[in-house]
Amino acid sequence: MTIKVGDRVPNGSFKHITSEGMGEISTDELFGGKKVVLFSLPGAFTPTCSAKHLPGFVQQAGDLRGKGVDTIACMSVNDAFVMDAWGKDQSVGDSVLMLADGNGEFAKALGLDFDASGFGMGTRAQRFAMIVDDGTVTTLNVEEPGAFEVSSAEAMLAAL
Repeated sequence: MTIKVGDRVPNGSFKHITSEGMGEISTDELFGGKKVVLFSLPGAFTPTCSAKHLPGFVQQAGDLRGKGVDTIACMSVNDAFVMDAWGKDQSVGDSVLMLADGNGEFAKALGLDFDASGFGMGTRAQRFAMIVDDGTVTTLNVEEPGAFEVSSAEAMLAAL
C-alpha cells in the first residue's frame, strides 16, 4: 500500500555521516514536531538527480525555510558514504540533510520502491517529494517513471 496525504510516515531510520562518523536518525527525530520536505531520487550521482533534482533544493533552501520548513532532506537507496560524497560533490553544505535508505526499507514501507534491476541498480526508491508536518504527510508528489515534473523544489515551494 502506498502512503498518501493524511497518513503518518512509517517508523524507520536512516544512516548519515556526521562530524563524529556514521550516524543514524529515526523518523521520530526527523519528523517529530517539525515541517520537513523529504525528497527522494533513484540514485546519487545519476544524471537527472545530479543535474536538476538535488541542485534545485540546494538553490531553493532559503526560500523553503522562509516558508516554515525546518528540514530539507534528500533520501536515496545508497549507502551513507555515497550520500555524503555526493553531498560534498554538489556543495550541499548544511542546506540539505543527505539520508541513506541503504536497504530500501523506508522506500518499501512508503510503498514507493521499484525494481531497477534492469539497469543493474537493484531495488530503488521512486522519485518523489513530500511535505511532512509533525509526522503527517500533507503533500505528496510522485513522479511517473522517467519524469521530473512534480517533485522539484519549485513544486514544493508552490505547495507551501
